[in-house]
Amino acid sequence: MAWKRITRAALAGGAVLASVSLLVAATNNSELPALLASIKQVGTKGEGNRQAQAACQRLAAADAGQLPTILNALDDASPLAANWLRGTAEVIVARQIANGGTLPTAALEAFLLDRGHAPRSRRLAYEWLLRVDPGAAERLLPGMLDDPSLEMRRDAVARLLDGARAKVDSEPATAKAGYEQALTAARDLDQIQGAIKALGGLGERINLTEQLGFLTHWQVVGPFDNVGGVGFAAVYPPEKKIDLAAKYDGKGEPVHWLEAEASDEMGHVDLNKALGTHKGAVAYAYAEFTSDRDQPVELRLGSANANKIWLNGKQLAEFKIYHSFTTMDQYVGRGELKRGVNQILVKLCQNEQTEEWAAEWKFQLRVADPTGGAIREGKQP
Repeated sequence: MAWKRITRAALAGGAVLASVSLLVAATNNSELPALLASIKQVGTKGEGNRQAQAACQRLAAADAGQLPTILNALDDASPLAANWLRGTAEVIVARQIANGGTLPTAALEAFLLDRGHAPRSRRLAYEWLLRVDPGAAERLLPGMLDDPSLEMRRDAVARLLDGARAKVDSEPATAKAGYEQALTAARDLDQIQGAIKALGGLGERINLTEQLGFLTHWQVVGPFDNVGGVGFAAVYPPEKKIDLAAKYDGKGEPVHWLEAEASDEMGHVDLNKALGTHKGAVAYAYAEFTSDRDQPVELRLGSANANKIWLNGKQLAEFKIYHSFTTMDQYVGRGELKRGVNQILVKLCQNEQTEEWAAEWKFQLRVADPTGGAIREGKQP
């Protein structure tokens, strides 16, 4: 059996061990399935750690031609096992490049272009390609503006934005077209805002609220009781049936549905303003959304309050978290829009904390596809 001296960077518990020089046997292709399986079964509490470490040492001696096989194994690996696999694969790549060898670029590119693979595996293939082929970005990124991998899409959009920026003075029409294309493809807020600002400088005004797909017109009702946190699990009338003409027994007083509008371009609806300031309280917000077809949807909520999300009477998600920092797309409920009018209901629970930072009782919600792109409201079929 042939032997090689290589530098090992094995993983233990997800961290890279110090590099040491040692002799390991060159790995036969027939060994790969067993080695990969041993690494993938490592557990978060140390189960299989010793076997996985030994497998990594053997796998690190594999030929660079086996990198696509390792990437395939990475597709469905747990986060911990993925760390082990990636670290070991990086050893192979580093050794190959240091020795003046080549990587299987054609196979890596084919892997990258197969969108059925996991985003993290495809990204790794892309990074390896760039190490041996700096021109790969210019060749590949133009085709990734609609990529399901948001990381690859971001790079593709960044390239487009850079190109548009360079044409603003000399070819404004070309720059405008580039910014518009980037805006359509972008999914990250900073890139969306950057494209909108640039287009504004070229005389085109874009509505950020619409671009992101925020719902701005709501019916809200409350308060209902949440003293002691009882309201999160309680089933109040809006959860049973939506009747915008109904009156309910609220927390100490009758309540009915009221109109509420978003107060800013990020779609925030302030329940303190709409319903009055309350502690230990529950509110509901209701909106309708017309879809021109049946399609998958993500209802993306941002709120500092505990919440539940329903679509057409089916609960999609719940998060019993109070007064966390509010961000866009903080919570996601995944479901299916039906063709026609869809009913969206959100429950927002305020607790009894009296600190100033606990006063917030508001939310934002946008209707998006699985990549985070806004779904435009269609016409009534």
